[in-house]
Amino acid sequence: AVKVFGKIFTAIIFILLYAPIFVLVALSFNTSKSTVMIDGFTFQWYKELFTNSNLMGLLLNTLILAVASSVVATLLGTTAALGISKMKKRTRNLVMSVTNIPMSNPEIVTGVSLALLFVFIGTWLKIDDVLGFGTLFIAHVTFNLPYVILSVMPKLRSMDRTMIDAALDLGCTPAQAFRKITLPEIMPGVVSGFVMAFTLSLDDFVISYFVSGSTFTTLPVEIYNYTKKPMSPTIYALFTLMFLIILILLLVMNIADIRRDKKKAALYGRT
Repeated sequence: AVKVFGKIFTAIIFILLYAPIFVLVALSFNTSKSTVMIDGFTFQWYKELFTNSNLMGLLLNTLILAVASSVVATLLGTTAALGISKMKKRTRNLVMSVTNIPMSNPEIVTGVSLALLFVFIGTWLKIDDVLGFGTLFIAHVTFNLPYVILSVMPKLRSMDRTMIDAALDLGCTPAQAFRKITLPEIMPGVVSGFVMAFTLSLDDFVISYFVSGSTFTTLPVEIYNYTKKPMSPTIYALFTLMFLIILILLLVMNIADIRRDKKKAALYGRT
């Protein structure tokens, strides 16, 4: 009875999680604009999406910002995690506590604070239109950093430090030891941090809303204007494509992790 209840409960949870997505995907192929009736199957809304220069331009802006900010956040976050891991325990705990604050801080507070900071700097430097790609980029790197650090730190803690010492004793330089030992060991955490940063940047609205300007804006911010009137199924098609992008990234990451674990198991099995 307990097992049956557990399976039913799990099924209900999955339905609650994925039913809205399935409805969205279904409506993106619906021949009519109705949100309650499925009249037929069509690719019309996808054709309109790819011919809509405004939406495609916004999607390109969002992807450029997501990729650029994720790469920089991953590099800075990985470097920060390496430095934090070498600190004394008390200092490391303090730094990690400070690092966790931005993740628990309400996004609207972060967005307003960053907007005020950028406007202040713009006024000080006498820049009239300071909000744009630069402010969005800095903001996205800022709120992504803690997630990258938290993704890399567990890999650093679980890594066998004697492997680095052995590499140094065998003649490797610190840079070679990092490249051959440390980096491969923490790479799953680095990739996870990058994917998480990319996902958060791709769909961020609250912070982006406050730090975007007239010269450069992202898709989530612009979609907010679409919600003030009946939404076109073209938007459903766009959301479906964004969902597929994230799904493919997660599948690739999971497959890579499985292959990496199999290689490790085979290697240790031979030794």
